[in-house]
Amino acid sequence: MSYTIIVSLVIVCVTVWALIKRYETRMVLIAAGLVMAIISLDPMMAFQQFDKSMTNANLIIAICSAMGFAGVISLTKCDVQLVALLLKPLRSMGIFLLPASMCVAGFCSVAIPSTAGLCAAVGPTLIPILVRAGFKPAIAAAGLVASVFPAFFNPGVSHDVFVAKLANMEVMDLIATVSTQTLIIVASLIIATTVICVIYKDYTRPDKNGTPAEQQMASNLPEKINLAYAIAPLVPIGLLLVCTLYFNFKISVATAMLVGAIYALAVTRTSPAECTTKFFDGMGQGYTKILGIIIAAGVFAAGLRAAGVIDLLVEFLQNSNEWAKIGGSIGPFIMGVMTGSGDAAAFAFNEAVTPHAETFGMQIHNLGMLAAFTGGLGRTASPLAGGVILVAGLAGVSPMDIVKRSAPVAIVGLIVTYIVF
Repeated sequence: MSYTIIVSLVIVCVTVWALIKRYETRMVLIAAGLVMAIISLDPMMAFQQFDKSMTNANLIIAICSAMGFAGVISLTKCDVQLVALLLKPLRSMGIFLLPASMCVAGFCSVAIPSTAGLCAAVGPTLIPILVRAGFKPAIAAAGLVASVFPAFFNPGVSHDVFVAKLANMEVMDLIATVSTQTLIIVASLIIATTVICVIYKDYTRPDKNGTPAEQQMASNLPEKINLAYAIAPLVPIGLLLVCTLYFNFKISVATAMLVGAIYALAVTRTSPAECTTKFFDGMGQGYTKILGIIIAAGVFAAGLRAAGVIDLLVEFLQNSNEWAKIGGSIGPFIMGVMTGSGDAAAFAFNEAVTPHAETFGMQIHNLGMLAAFTGGLGRTASPLAGGVILVAGLAGVSPMDIVKRSAPVAIVGLIVTYIVF
């Protein structure tokens, strides 16, 4: 083993420590990748990867347009209307209100794929409804955190776009290919959360009155639901599905998102100037928050390649095929738990290892989505995750109270994900 590999492994450990300490993710990954490239006497590899990642047309178009559309939906309050449409029919269902609410939140996550955005949109209504129905606030919050994985059905989700590019597939084809696995994982999380609720005795007889604070939060539902508003978040997804399944042509994710934004603008009669500004602000946030991590993960992976770590890892995986699947599941999961974000670990793994999947007996899209799912599951089990902290505030409990319930659920999800992929 060369000195560059040994030093690089030390740098990887330092990188993990820095991410646990919650230093700026992009800074840590870029710095680590650049240092590894320099000690390998090939600094240009890191710079060239930076150039390549920041000008990746497929990723930029899909991710930025999806974030722009999300900004318009938030501005026009169409997301609130969708939540109201789905939640209002719910009545007292006993303990089965918990899985029903998770299904509603999961459906919303397809239209609102951001974990923080979903929790902000659904949490103020869903959590009080569950609490007033007799559920403890911690299990209500844990159920919401575990409901975000149907978001992988959204073609604008960064992991879908990234893995589809690696596998040389259309995004909608990738989603269709892994749809069964996604549904199985989602179902396992709903069942596991319900079982945890029973084990922890988190459901008691409903309190019909509730506290004044809970009543005030529950009143966030609009009195009158506008159906035209409520379907606006689903327009791009519906358009992509219709064109893919029923017509012999495909439209781009960006086209679908732009049409959806125009529809939201038209039905809500919001100021075109405000919608345009919000759309481009959202695009900028997409580049900053999502593509920034992808770029940084690419530089980190380039540093590993320059040092020879990737070649060593690929050679090991070629001789021990099962370790690829284990590494793609447990690695991103642990990083997600320790850092509160599964994105950095999943993107770094997919950038470095997943392109070689076929050399050790796996398909690129399966290994890529395995890492994406398990990274997200790790985030679900982390008290440092932004979504967990957000719902903890909404529920009035500590993040650890939520994680005591969401962590066992995430472990079940990890096992199921390993099996189905």
